[in-house]
Amino acid sequence: MARGEESGTVARADGVPLAYRRLRGRGPGVVFLGGFRSDMTGQKAEALAAFCEARGQAYLRLDYSGHGASGGRFEDGTIGIWADDAALLIERLTEGPQILIGSSMGGWIALLLAKRWPERVAGLIGIAAAPDFTADLPERRMTPEQRATLMREGIVHLPSAYGDPTPITRALIEDGNRHRLVLNAGPIPLAAPVRLLHGQQDPDVDWRLSLRTAEAIASPDVQIILVKDGDHRLSRPQDLTLLTRTLDALLSDAAGG
Repeated sequence: MARGEESGTVARADGVPLAYRRLRGRGPGVVFLGGFRSDMTGQKAEALAAFCEARGQAYLRLDYSGHGASGGRFEDGTIGIWADDAALLIERLTEGPQILIGSSMGGWIALLLAKRWPERVAGLIGIAAAPDFTADLPERRMTPEQRATLMREGIVHLPSAYGDPTPITRALIEDGNRHRLVLNAGPIPLAAPVRLLHGQQDPDVDWRLSLRTAEAIASPDVQIILVKDGDHRLSRPQDLTLLTRTLDALLSDAAGG
C-alpha cells in the first residue's frame, strides 16, 4: 500500500461493502480494474500506486463484490454486476476525466465503462484485455460433463492454474452474452487514446483478441503492444516498466506534453 493511500468501503444499495484504496492528486485520475478472481493488492495495482504517488497523480483501485476485501459472494457476481460495482466507486470517489486500466476481465469492464461514460474517459489501457471471454467458455474450457453440470445445477467448478477451482455460473455466462462488445457488429464508441498490451505466450487469452478489440474501437488512436515472451499476467519487472511507461505517455499527452 502506498504511503499516501487511504482505504475504505462504499456500500451498494443492497448493503454489500465495496473496498477501495485511493490516492488524492492531480488529474486526469487513474483507475485500476482487476481481473477475474483477482484483487487490488496484486503486483500491477501496487506498481501503479507507487508510480501515481511519485507523480502526484490521483489513483483509485478497487475490489468488485466477491473479490478481495469487498463483501458478497463471488458466485453471485456477473460482468454487469461487477461493472456496476466499479461504476459506483468511480462515481463516488473520483472527479473529472479518468484513465482506465483494465487487466484481463478488467479490460472488458473498462470498455463497458468507456461505452457508458465516453466523456469521462481520457484514455484506456488494456493488459491482456478479455472482452467477451465468457462467450465461448463452455465450449473451449468445459468437458461435455461439465457443461451438463452447469446447465443442470447452474454452477460448475473448473480447475485453475492460479489456485482453487474456479466457480463458473450459468448467470455469469448468460449475463456475459448480454454485455458482448467485440463480438457484436457495431463499433465501441470510444474516442480516447487506447493502448492494448498483450503477451504472445498468454495461455488464457489469445493475443489476437487484442487485434479484434482494436478493430472494434472507434478511436483512431489505438496501439497494440505485443510482448513476445509475455504471459497472461504481465507482472514481471520489465512488464511493469512497460505498463508505467505507457501510462506516463498517456498522462503526458493528456497534459499537453
